[in-house]
Amino acid sequence: MLDPDAPRTLTRTCNLCEAMCGLLVTLEEGRITNIRGNPKDVLSRGHLCPKGPALAEVYDDPDRLRRPVLRTDSGWKELSWDEAYRVAVERLSDVRARHGADSIAVYLGNPGVHNHGIVAWAHGFMGALGTRSRFDANSVDANPKLLTSLWMYGDVTAIPIPDIDRTDLLVMLGANPLVSNGSLFSMGDVKGRFQDLKRRGGRLVVFDPRRTETAEKAEEHHFIRPGGDAALVLAMLQVVVAEGLVARDAVEAMADGLAEVEAACKSFTPERVAGATGVPAEVTRRLARELATTPRAVLYGRVGTSLNPFGTLASWAIDVFNVVTGHLDREGGVMFPNPAVDLSALGKRLGINGWGRFRSRVRGLPELSGNLPLAVMSEEMDTPGPGQLRALVTLAGNPVSSGPNTERLDRAMGGLEFVMAVDYYINETTRHAHLILPPRHALERSHYDPVLLGLSVRDVAKWSEPVVPPDPGGQDDWEILYTLGMRLGGLRTGSRVADLGLRALNAAGVRLSADRLMDLLLRTGPHGLSVKALRKAPNGLDLGPLKPRLPGRLRTANRRVQLAPRALLDDVVRVEAWLAAERPAIVLIGRRHLRDNNSGMHNVPSLAKGRDRATLLMHPADAARLGLVDGARARVQSRVGALEAPVEVTDLVMPGVVSLPHGHGHARCADTLHTAATVPGPNINDVTDAEWVDPLSGVAVLNGTPVDVCVA
Repeated sequence: MLDPDAPRTLTRTCNLCEAMCGLLVTLEEGRITNIRGNPKDVLSRGHLCPKGPALAEVYDDPDRLRRPVLRTDSGWKELSWDEAYRVAVERLSDVRARHGADSIAVYLGNPGVHNHGIVAWAHGFMGALGTRSRFDANSVDANPKLLTSLWMYGDVTAIPIPDIDRTDLLVMLGANPLVSNGSLFSMGDVKGRFQDLKRRGGRLVVFDPRRTETAEKAEEHHFIRPGGDAALVLAMLQVVVAEGLVARDAVEAMADGLAEVEAACKSFTPERVAGATGVPAEVTRRLARELATTPRAVLYGRVGTSLNPFGTLASWAIDVFNVVTGHLDREGGVMFPNPAVDLSALGKRLGINGWGRFRSRVRGLPELSGNLPLAVMSEEMDTPGPGQLRALVTLAGNPVSSGPNTERLDRAMGGLEFVMAVDYYINETTRHAHLILPPRHALERSHYDPVLLGLSVRDVAKWSEPVVPPDPGGQDDWEILYTLGMRLGGLRTGSRVADLGLRALNAAGVRLSADRLMDLLLRTGPHGLSVKALRKAPNGLDLGPLKPRLPGRLRTANRRVQLAPRALLDDVVRVEAWLAAERPAIVLIGRRHLRDNNSGMHNVPSLAKGRDRATLLMHPADAARLGLVDGARARVQSRVGALEAPVEVTDLVMPGVVSLPHGHGHARCADTLHTAATVPGPNINDVTDAEWVDPLSGVAVLNGTPVDVCVA
């Protein structure tokens, strides 16, 4: 008989970011004593960033909630699960009865996409509430890319991924995967893959207002003014068209709208956009030619291209460039994964392929995939009138920290009638909660990443079993959502037959667990896998490199790529105006650090230690002009707010640009996040402006905020 206290090592996949790194977790006497990278993992190949080992500290964190708590006049009171469910259902039902279902907002945070329990039942829970007031983390940084995919390929989940393992030229705009570990570009072992690129004679080129960690490893780095991505790529398209470098046979075989694209980019010569973008015309011309004439090449843009006034237009221009140069659906170009769980079929069942089917009450911004932009949340809460938000449910999210204009959202949330959170920390957002339902820790439950495995540079499938015994008094995320949904009138998935079946099973005392649902999705997926099969492959199953998938992957009416959606062509005039506009003297951009995970991991001592990372990077010329020196405190003022931070004078940023990390600023939670409260730094969103958005996607402009900077 095995000794349960004997040291043993279990495999696991990290649930913190898109890299999905493989872990080896060692337990001794029931405690986690070591977490390291798994060299046999089919995707990450042994790579691990500092956040992976920190999972053990989160599991042991005394600040982490283990049982439901109710806010009372005398402080937080612990409840049983039955009591907590009763309070939740009574309060939500009361708000719904008095103000209507749409008066209840639901926010789904970033960690939810890494949790197959939340993926499985969040939609059904929101259907049970009956609300259209839904918000998610995609509207902070990903909606421009999702909207581009909807309009060009007919499906928000049809996101072409750089085939980094076979490309010879990778040009990046606004991306820093050495720190982010990839975004809509799931790979693991980013450094190793860059080294592989160089070993086979390939090149990496980066455009960014800051010389990032990724840019330091690139063969070329070029500064670009924040907001200039769309103009730059339109100029690159102009070069390709004017010099006869369009891959016409490839375009004619798969796409419509080339003539309209050629007309739209005609006036954007490299010389015309150079002054506004800061990119020399000769650089634009050379790289456009090299991308067009290199058989295996990729143009890729991510968060930096999304968080500016032209986020959707920039995302579209990048995709169009890859099509017209013949690099879509080609080895070494950009390709569509074929994951074990069919995201397209799942999305169709959930009705996520839509835009503008309804709009926000106050400003009239459009929904995407059934979710409104986070930029409108505060005004929907604090603007009186029919349809005003009166309650909020957050699922693994912290919008007060991650949303624009922190002060207004914080104030608006404090005025709600009822706030409920499914979360195990009392953070900037959940401190407003009347009721918090904490799920079990990730290491206490099984794990499969159905969404992000659909964005991987290789087709792989990885299942993880719990590595520590589940708390017998706890509940998983899916159990919380399932129970609430059933008690609020029954889960509503979009399929009447499925909903009736779920209710019948529930009445018989049988619940369809998240694991059982994932097994069903795996069995009906393109590879015919199962949970049982994946359990036999603890390091994951390698299903092979990406393969051409067109036209089968397209969901457009005629199964052809649509290069020229009318809304995007009409939006080009805004770039014309931007080229001629007066430039602010200083604009603020964000950044992230390898030890940060948005706002979610600052309560971990091993990640919080070290020097102050929340410095205001500033170019020497700007510092001299403003009378600031290294280490001095600066005041940063925007239209909506102000903050202070120590200055770090450096040529890592271009003139006219200052940079602060996002996710900092935990002073509001000094009594509940004891380690995070000691981490220095303001919240950059104290000065970002919810009124300034990309009009197509509704995403707030979080990069390029005009600010005044002076000595504090």
